[in-house]
Amino acid sequence: MAKLIVSLDKINKRFAGKLVLEDVSLQLKQGEITTLIGPNGAGKSTLVRIVLGLLKPDSGDIKRTSDLKVGYMPQKLAIDPTLPISTCRFLQLANTSHQACHEALESVGIAHLAATPIQELSGGEVQRALLARAVLRKPNLLVLDEPVQGVDVNGQNTLYRMINDLAKTLNCGVLMVSHDLHLVMSATDQVVCLNRHICCQGHPEHVTQDPAYIDIFGQTTAPYSHHHDHDHSLHGDVLDDGHGEHCDHG
Repeated sequence: MAKLIVSLDKINKRFAGKLVLEDVSLQLKQGEITTLIGPNGAGKSTLVRIVLGLLKPDSGDIKRTSDLKVGYMPQKLAIDPTLPISTCRFLQLANTSHQACHEALESVGIAHLAATPIQELSGGEVQRALLARAVLRKPNLLVLDEPVQGVDVNGQNTLYRMINDLAKTLNCGVLMVSHDLHLVMSATDQVVCLNRHICCQGHPEHVTQDPAYIDIFGQTTAPYSHHHDHDHSLHGDVLDDGHGEHCDHG
């Protein structure tokens, strides 16, 4: 049985008096990939920050295993174009050895770019460098915020396969925020559909057939073409225009 590494029970969070997360319960297990989906403004970034321990919920319980070691991959990277920094040196900013950085770059297939200025990497190569940095310390939980941001479809499939392989190699749990369930389906064990509360969750094939999922996303593979009815402000999430269907508890 997979080891439980993070457990959230009935988490609630408000910003400026507005409810952003409502009774959210979530279990992350070692060796399992959980994909978090939902419209803009659904509370995904807030939930990720709570899992990371960067935000405290207003109510609810969080349990983390005592040996929890987290690797985090942000959605994007902004580096001054005039900063003279190689890809390997960028990883070494995490205070690890040259050898560890080389091994991490090798694990994501870009060891040959170690000496290349990070500003010269393609979009897909930058995402691989960020993934390498996330796995540097061999975490047992990887938190990935839209890891395929700015990457073409072929590159996205490659990255998802790589994440799947790394999860198995490291035997770590993965919490991944994604906006395209269709592409990530083959690389995930559990899908959690969030729209302030958890609308539905389970195996990806089951979630895509759930009425709550269809209410938000329709029967398409482009979830963000639909809107939701929660007009609230989030830290880091885009405020939706507040029109359209929302999902009910299924």
